[in-house]
Amino acid sequence: MYIKLIKNIPFMLAMILLSVVSGCKKYLDQQPITELGPTLVFSDIPSTYKAIAGVYSRLMGDQGYGIRLSLYYPLDNDEMQGPTGNADNDRRDIARYSATPGNAQLERPFNQIFQGIEYANICIDNIPKMNLYSNGSANEKKQLQRMYGEALTLRAQFYFEAIRNWGDLPAHFQPAYAQAVTDPFPSRTDRDTLYNRILADLKTAADLMPWRNEVTSIGDQLDERLTKGSAKALRARIALFRGGYSLRQNAQMQRSADYLTYYQIAKDECNDIMSSTQHSLNPSFKALWKDQVCAHAVNDPNGELMFQASAIGLGGAEDSKLGYYNGPRVNNRGNNSVNPMPTYLYLFDSTDQRRDVTIAHYYTVLTPAVGAKQGQPITNMNDGKYRRDWITNPVIDIMDVGSQYYSLKWQVLRYADVLLMFAEAENEISGPTSLAYNAINMVRRRGYGKPMSTPDVTVDIPAGLSKSDLFKAIVRERALELGGEGIRKYDLIRWNLLATAINETKANLTKMTTLSAMTNPSYMAGYPSYSLSTTLPIYMYYNTGTMSDDQNIGGLWRNSLYKTAPTSTPSGTTRVNWLLNTGSSTINAIIVSRFATGFTTGKGELLPIPQPARDANKNLSQNPNY
Repeated sequence: MYIKLIKNIPFMLAMILLSVVSGCKKYLDQQPITELGPTLVFSDIPSTYKAIAGVYSRLMGDQGYGIRLSLYYPLDNDEMQGPTGNADNDRRDIARYSATPGNAQLERPFNQIFQGIEYANICIDNIPKMNLYSNGSANEKKQLQRMYGEALTLRAQFYFEAIRNWGDLPAHFQPAYAQAVTDPFPSRTDRDTLYNRILADLKTAADLMPWRNEVTSIGDQLDERLTKGSAKALRARIALFRGGYSLRQNAQMQRSADYLTYYQIAKDECNDIMSSTQHSLNPSFKALWKDQVCAHAVNDPNGELMFQASAIGLGGAEDSKLGYYNGPRVNNRGNNSVNPMPTYLYLFDSTDQRRDVTIAHYYTVLTPAVGAKQGQPITNMNDGKYRRDWITNPVIDIMDVGSQYYSLKWQVLRYADVLLMFAEAENEISGPTSLAYNAINMVRRRGYGKPMSTPDVTVDIPAGLSKSDLFKAIVRERALELGGEGIRKYDLIRWNLLATAINETKANLTKMTTLSAMTNPSYMAGYPSYSLSTTLPIYMYYNTGTMSDDQNIGGLWRNSLYKTAPTSTPSGTTRVNWLLNTGSSTINAIIVSRFATGFTTGKGELLPIPQPARDANKNLSQNPNY
């Protein structure tokens, strides 16, 4: 496993690998640290801050949320699927649940996650030993306590990412230079034990870290670093996974008998965040992504972006390919390798403003004018939250053929998720209470552009649902709100619904191909009634020419996505084959033929342990059925 790589790394060498921060607001603006020992590195606030920056740096890059953890591993699911093309022992096989232990895209992300754990362990081991931690000024103590909490939180995130992909793993809660002496080849520890440890760590972290409004009072800048709300939100998320189903070593999907204990933890943490008034929803779903995320904004006035993995450097070590690997193409440049499912598009209500943010129906082209939008068939839609043509500040040349790294931040956790987690936990514990309804309806109202705190019968989930029906509404709402954010597959696993979702999605895709009416899913609330139609358009007509961004969100198409298409091409438009069942560009040929083709229950819920990790650690067993 990771032992081969780090068991003999002395402290100084481990610290050389850490990255440091300069004086700018972005905590991940890095320079390499020189060969320093622990006494010097953990001697003052600035040096310790540099060490923490190094822990943050392991979130990103090609092997982290820069592309693999964010855009390879979470696919396929009932929202999005991975790239076209033949089997490759690489990214395509991962999306299709056909990965083998020798898959080329498993070893290095696995190693980087444990490198992040190791870097965090070094900080966790040394920060409390600092003289300033006990004897510094009031602000110095608070700043070091915050950094200690950040290290605990980051370690928890690294472990969580590893567990949800690989299940049981060796326990590694001390630096390798200490662990190698007593347990150089650790065997796997049950994930519940690991979860319990990081849940306890996050409680400690939250107690040490400031709320957003307390950051400047302790002498820190208000930037993208983690705060108390971040630790609490992550603790809520992990608690729901601890209380959820997972694939065990006996090849069975199981949850612990005391699962409600963990739903209560999630509810309490979300309630603390909601009651704190430190975080809120951006009133505009589109502005959240276009003007905050894609505009590289540092200041988030609402605090909705609670845990961001920052990217910088324009290279594979700490930057991201968000907007290059995924999202709509610009002048035929980019990979557009994350594709929304046609069934997912029709899950959205026609007036839900999240649809055309989450799903981009177009490419940007040079003709007939720079910035013109070219509508795409339903088999070639793109995820839209990270899109190249929205990127600003710093300004990039979106036509640059050689550009791949845009420094977009991966959103690990948002306040909208806190509201939805609260609704889920409250419903599971107490049933469909007014508190659960209010939390989910705040998210829905924002999605429809409505005042978030004002009840609205036109969009609110209607009162009077059973506990099971409100749960199904939550399952659907999490898809509509969090689509393309790397969450859905893992949600379906913890609910033990992944197999059901894959099978029912395939069935509805086949019906769409023959223009038969889809059927409502059994595992979540259903489609708008007009999506269950035999008269969905076989053609779509997009407005030809340059249009404003607002127009391509709402006015790209001349005809309705939900009604029979016109029989002739309207003036000023270009026709696209939408659901036309001829030739090789059909849903069956393009989508169904590759969608989760290798999925098997009792296997596909976890990735295989990379073979090089097993070669390095003789005590590391393989996951079921690999």
